[in-house]
Amino acid sequence: MPRIENQADGISYLENKLPMASAVTAGATGDSVRVGARKSINSFLAIFLPYSPQHNPQSIHPFFILTIMNKDQERDGHLNASSQSQHPLRDDHFATRLVHVGSKADPTTKAIITPISLSTTYSQSQAGVHSGFEYARSLNPNRLDLETVIASIEGVNSLHAPSPNSLPLPNALAFSSGSAATATIINGLVGSGGHLIAMSDLYGGTHRYLNQVASNLGISFTMLDLSSKDDSLQSFDQVTQRVKSAIQPNLTKLIWVETPTNPALKLVDIHHLSNLARDHQLILVVDNTFLSSFYQQPILLGADVVIHSATKYLNGHSDVVLGVVISPHQHLIEKLRFLQNAHGAVPSPFDCWLAQRGLKTLELRMLRHGTNALQVASWFQDVAIKSGWINQVTYIGLTGSQIAWRQIPLETREKLINMGYAPTQAGSQAPNRFPYGGMISFRIRKANGDNSVLDTANRFLTNCRLFALAESLGGIESLASLPAKMTHASLSAEAKAESGIDDGLIRLSVGIEDVRDLIKDLEQSLIKASLAEI
Repeated sequence: MPRIENQADGISYLENKLPMASAVTAGATGDSVRVGARKSINSFLAIFLPYSPQHNPQSIHPFFILTIMNKDQERDGHLNASSQSQHPLRDDHFATRLVHVGSKADPTTKAIITPISLSTTYSQSQAGVHSGFEYARSLNPNRLDLETVIASIEGVNSLHAPSPNSLPLPNALAFSSGSAATATIINGLVGSGGHLIAMSDLYGGTHRYLNQVASNLGISFTMLDLSSKDDSLQSFDQVTQRVKSAIQPNLTKLIWVETPTNPALKLVDIHHLSNLARDHQLILVVDNTFLSSFYQQPILLGADVVIHSATKYLNGHSDVVLGVVISPHQHLIEKLRFLQNAHGAVPSPFDCWLAQRGLKTLELRMLRHGTNALQVASWFQDVAIKSGWINQVTYIGLTGSQIAWRQIPLETREKLINMGYAPTQAGSQAPNRFPYGGMISFRIRKANGDNSVLDTANRFLTNCRLFALAESLGGIESLASLPAKMTHASLSAEAKAESGIDDGLIRLSVGIEDVRDLIKDLEQSLIKASLAEI
C-alpha cells in the first residue's frame, strides 16, 4: 500500500479500494458506494492517518471500508428493527445510542423503561412458526435489547436474520459471564488440535482456562509479549517477528490480546496486529474490558472479535456477572451464536435488564473514571514517588502515548480535546497527559523493618478507607487488589514473573467518588504502610 500522508492520499486510496469492496455489499453500485463513503471519509481518515513519517500501515481492514459504505444505508433504517426503535443513527452520538438503542416503550402500558420478560417459552401461530422468540435459552427480549446496544457502541450496526422465522439479530452475543464467553470463543474458533497465540500478560481467569482447561481439550497455545513500546517501525517489527515465529502452519487459528493488559497495563497496537493476523489468515480477538467501548472500539481498528467482561465497566455497578462478544463477521457470530445456545451459557433476563440500565450512563461514568484516575496517577507520580512511598506508577494516560491516543475513538478524542486534553508539544499528536480508563498499577516500596514487601502491601490495603480490598473492577466504587495473591494467584511463579507480577504490585480500579477524598485516602494509607511499627 502507498504511504498515506494526507486526506487527499487517503481518499484516493479508499476510492480505489471501493470497487473491490462493493462486490460484497448487496445492492450497492460503485458510484453509490463512493457517494456514501465520501460522507464519512474525513472521520475515517482522522483515525488512520499516520502520526509520524515512520507510521506506514500495511493495509486497511476491509470491514473499515464496508462500514463507511454501509453507514448511510444503515442510517436510513432503524437501529433496532426488532423493537422498532425510532432513533436513526444519522444524528445520534455515542451517549445518545447508549440511552436509546435497544430501548422501547412498552406497547401495552407505554412504560418508558423496557419491562423484564421472564417467560421461558413463547406461543407460536402455527407449529414451527413463531415471531422470533421460541425458547428463552435461544433468545429473550431483554437479551436481544442488550445485544443490540452492545453491537452499536462497538461499531457494528448491521442486523441479520439467520432464518425466515428469525428476527433481525445484531452481531453481538451476551453470555452468563466473561469466562463463558472466553470458553466459547476458544473452543469454537480454535478447537481440539488447534493452536492460538496469546498475550503473556492476561487476566488470571483466561490464564487459568488456557492452562487448566483448554490444554486438556487438545488446544495448545503460545504466550508472547505482543505489546508495542512506542509507535516506531522497530517496535512493530519486534512484535511481527515474535508472532511469525510462533505460528504453527495449519494449526494456529487466532491471536488473543488484552489492551491495556491486566495488570501491567501494557499496550497493544491493534491496527498493526490486525494487519499481521489478516496476512496469516488468523482471527484477532481483543479483550476490551479494561477500557470499555468509550475509550476503545477494537473492531474499527481491525479486530475480528471483541470480548468484554460486562460485569466490569459496561454494567458498572458491581451487581451483574455477564460477558459479551461482538464480531463484524457473520460466519463467526453465527458459529458463536449456535454454541451460545448449545452450551446454554446465557444470562438471565434480569441480568440483561440490569446491564442495559448500567450501560445508559457508560459515557458519564467513563469520563469520571478517566479524569479521576489521571489525577490519582499524577499524584502518585508527583507526590507519592517523591515521598518514597512507592517505586513506580503505571497509567497509560500519563505517558502521552501516541498508540493509546490514536486508538481512542474519534468522538471520544474530540470530547477530551474540548475538555482541554489537547496536544501541547509541536509535532506531537497526543497530549502529555489524558484520561485513559480507570485502571492504575503501582509498586509499593518495602518499609524499613518489614520482612517483605508483602507486609507493606498488606498494611496499605487494609488501611484504605474508601478503596475496598476486593477483586474485580469497573464499578462506581474504588477497589484495590494485590494481583499476585488475588486475581492472578493461580499463575505459576514463572508466569507471574513474565507478566511483571510480584507481591509489591498493587492494582487500583478508580471509582467515581470525589477525587480529593480518594487521594486523601491513599495518602493516609501509604503513610501508615511506610511505618513498619504500625
